[in-house]
Amino acid sequence: MTDHGLQGEQLEEFTARREAIAAQHLKASGSRPTTSARGIHHVALISSDVEQTVRFYDGLLGFPLVEMLENLDYRGSTHFFFEVGLGNNLAFFDLPGVDLGPYAEVLGGLHHIAISMEPAQWEAARDRLDKAGVNYDHQSGTSLYFLGPDGERLELISDPLGWMYGNSIG
Repeated sequence: MTDHGLQGEQLEEFTARREAIAAQHLKASGSRPTTSARGIHHVALISSDVEQTVRFYDGLLGFPLVEMLENLDYRGSTHFFFEVGLGNNLAFFDLPGVDLGPYAEVLGGLHHIAISMEPAQWEAARDRLDKAGVNYDHQSGTSLYFLGPDGERLELISDPLGWMYGNSIG
């Protein structure tokens, strides 16, 4: 992994700040309150081309298209959903007639979406990405990072839900 980021005194300051926030707010799993949420209903992204997006997510990645309807907020726009396990969906809108620029990372915006897959499904997806010529970065033996058709950053991770790189995150 390439070494990016802060160095020296600035790194020490940000590390100390992160540790102070964790000390104040992070509680051990046995002493944490139960979440008020049931889960992520869907994450919605913008698609430049509905058919291209369906071919990529349904065809290449193996996430079934489960719904397609007109967007209630913008006439003529399509709102469509892919199932990514456990009742979770990845949704997209196209916005015909709206002049949008390319994907850009912004404060409060999307960095990447990480989707857990069983190891055998992860291997099969990696093979399909290879055959399709999709470039990816392979990290820690369990994660593939790559770009979707509109530049959205994706991660396929073979660790189970609640785990990352062999460590529990919950």
